[in-house]
Amino acid sequence: MFPYPSGILHMGHVRVYAISDALARARRMMGFDVVHPMGWDAFGLPAENAAIERGIHPNEWTVKNIAVMKGQMEKILADFDWDRELRTCSPEYYRWTQYLFLKLHEAGLAYQKEAVVNWDPVDETVLANEQVDSEGKSWRSGAVVEKRKLRQWFFKITEYAEDLLQDLDRLQHWPERVKQMQRNWIGKSKGAEFDFKVNSPGSSGDIQVFTSRPDTVFGVQFLAVSVEHPILQRVPVSHQQQLEEFKESLKKVNTSEIEPGPEGVPTGLMADHPFLPGTKIPVYAVNYVVSDYGTGAVMGVPGHDERDFAFAKTQGIDVKYVVTPEPTEGGKTAAEGGALTARGVLMGNNGEFSGLTSEAAAEAIVKKADGLGFGREKTSFRIRDWLLSRQRYWGAPIPMIHCKGCGPVPVPAEDLPVVLPMDVSFTGRGGSPLKQIDDWVKCSCPKCGGSAQRDTDTMDTFVDSSWYFFRFLDPHNTKIPFSHAKATSGMPVDVYIGGIEHAILHLLYSRFLSKFAWKTGLYGRGPEAEDKAGKEPGRGEPFKVLLTQGMVQGRTFKDPVTGAFLKPDEVDLSDPANPIQKSTGLAPNQSYEKMSKSKFNGVDPEDMIASHGADATRLHVLYKAPPSEELEWDEQSIVGMQRFLAKVWKVVGNATQTGAGGAGVFEPSMETMNKDERELWRTLNHTVKELTTSFQSTYAFNTSIAFLIKLTNQLSTVTPSSSTISQPASKKAKKVQAEVSPELYQHTTEALVKMLSPLAPAFGEECWETLQSRSPSTSSVTTPETTPSIFSEAWPSFHESALKEDKIVCGIQVNGKSRFNIEYDVSELPGDKTGQEAFLRDLVYKHEKAQKWLLDDGGKVKDVKKMIVIKGGKLVSFVL
Repeated sequence: MFPYPSGILHMGHVRVYAISDALARARRMMGFDVVHPMGWDAFGLPAENAAIERGIHPNEWTVKNIAVMKGQMEKILADFDWDRELRTCSPEYYRWTQYLFLKLHEAGLAYQKEAVVNWDPVDETVLANEQVDSEGKSWRSGAVVEKRKLRQWFFKITEYAEDLLQDLDRLQHWPERVKQMQRNWIGKSKGAEFDFKVNSPGSSGDIQVFTSRPDTVFGVQFLAVSVEHPILQRVPVSHQQQLEEFKESLKKVNTSEIEPGPEGVPTGLMADHPFLPGTKIPVYAVNYVVSDYGTGAVMGVPGHDERDFAFAKTQGIDVKYVVTPEPTEGGKTAAEGGALTARGVLMGNNGEFSGLTSEAAAEAIVKKADGLGFGREKTSFRIRDWLLSRQRYWGAPIPMIHCKGCGPVPVPAEDLPVVLPMDVSFTGRGGSPLKQIDDWVKCSCPKCGGSAQRDTDTMDTFVDSSWYFFRFLDPHNTKIPFSHAKATSGMPVDVYIGGIEHAILHLLYSRFLSKFAWKTGLYGRGPEAEDKAGKEPGRGEPFKVLLTQGMVQGRTFKDPVTGAFLKPDEVDLSDPANPIQKSTGLAPNQSYEKMSKSKFNGVDPEDMIASHGADATRLHVLYKAPPSEELEWDEQSIVGMQRFLAKVWKVVGNATQTGAGGAGVFEPSMETMNKDERELWRTLNHTVKELTTSFQSTYAFNTSIAFLIKLTNQLSTVTPSSSTISQPASKKAKKVQAEVSPELYQHTTEALVKMLSPLAPAFGEECWETLQSRSPSTSSVTTPETTPSIFSEAWPSFHESALKEDKIVCGIQVNGKSRFNIEYDVSELPGDKTGQEAFLRDLVYKHEKAQKWLLDDGGKVKDVKKMIVIKGGKLVSFVL
């Protein structure tokens, strides 16, 4: 995921880019055609705030930050395709964001309607939620913020709700947690819609309500409607003042972490209960029903809904129960004193449906309502249309023109981009600065030629980031956003890496835009061709594998008495395992928490690189935890990575003295190897297999690095035969190392360096250059300029035959508990089951520990009821 150019690279960035860079480098070595691009999510509120606070233009602020962060990315050795670099604030990019808006408008998926926003009455501007303080006041003017309706632009994402929900099942390589979050956000509910007729004096009309519990319709005791519901235009005069006062109270922004309880006022309107002729139901205007969700009205069933129950108590309504878990004597319910939300059996006050289960009653009730014309089956979604209007400057202008005669008219595609004017002043007052630029706002209507005005809203920055991955495939196209051929061949993105905080909005919006492009033929082979090709995930899904990396947490210290966060220089870390608070001599409370300035637990990547090197920093980030889990940053343990690299460097030095040459084809025979050579060869092949799998599917880099460390340690215990490497002077001083052939040592070292290089690229290049230039067998001297990059080398391959073990360590269980192990040569194990049992039984009874667990004092076998050989001779279980 491309970053916002804040100007500061933090350890979370380092983790994401270390993962993606290692993947890109390894995949290239494996022969894949790799696109590893980078761009900048460059529009947004922070730059506009900087303009107001610092007196600097958002563009200048953004460009400066991009230059700084780009330099920081290069320091962590991130090998991005900089020729594909894009920034969303560039007219060359947002021209096509505007073009896609026009395509959505043409398809009827971009439209205007009124929506509620945060309004600063002093500065006369719309505020984002984060610009409202804990007291509900504007961060700029200090005025109490109001809720106000403005005409806003929306994308009709609800049109794709079913596709977005169903196709989550096709995303086999997404975390289940992310998919479930999206399912909940889309929120599909199956139920019914009922019509309640309002026949109050002087008023009439219908209120439609959706419910997922039609079995509780006989328990309706009131109807709850939003304060914008059209039925409220018919409220009798006697209730209008109370209603207006209630509406005014809702304009105050709630900034409390505690959600307000259900509140409302009676409207004086009464509705007929469709199933109970003559029964009148009061209508309330409430704070917990919104106009743009569902029908803007719900059934009030306090006996079987907790929120309705709470509201009923505020209004003094006696609660009625109509469903019980089980039929009970006298029709009483077990839920008295609270809402019974579980489905069960309908009680005797449900007319002809009494005694039915909730499921059977729901079906029968909806069928009857449908037949009588006041109800129907209905599917509802929680998701709402995407509000994309922003009353701010630093964003892509919405390409619409407002004409008094023609209404909203799209800017012709050939006139794009609608360029954001640079000559603006930032005061933070009077709404968007765009409104103040008359020569920009005033224009001609493309339809009638009359005087008109440009739309002064800009787009939500999520629009910019919902299609940028297409542009990466065709970044210099000046005719269209991306070519059909390039997008079709390149999509979906193979691996998409980013934080879990984008699990809903960014990923959902990206799926929506991608599906729109697919459905309208901007890319793709069409539904039938996609299904036949079996191109997983298909159907316009943008991301095949989603890798959500865990958060990087910093070591945090707190005063054990006051609980105040302590700065690093307030803690004595001379003994890292036992820190002491300098001012008190007490041991501070320790924890690992999200890095932040307020907690004094942040780590500057540049400091780590300066102290330990980029390679050790990257290895540490990848080794400390699997990518999807939280990483507890501990600078002390980064030294272990430095020691590992030092050991690899020593092995590389040894390899240059083998006289075996380098980078040649090596095809050894297991039969001709000695024991130490076979063990080294087997370890190498296991390592190659593990890292190949990791870089292609599992992304278990922590395990991969552990395999590389094991291989390095094993190389350190052997020496190439007939080499110039000096052996210890005596066995008493140090055990003489086992010898392996120079060719095997050289080949293993080269493979080790190749596999390590994607993770530690600068170190890998240095090792490779050393291996190629210092080999005694090299006929001509090579230089750094003539030595090919290690990343132009092919990835090592592994041999299945080498993975087979010479010896098997077999675990022995007695009555289900592990007691000891035996070891034997694979070649000695008979092929038939009876022979295997006899062979293993004989080995077990001869083992010294058999005396304790399987033999009696006289050396005879105890009463063995059963002997079971498991896992091909790797486990034997005895039941006594």
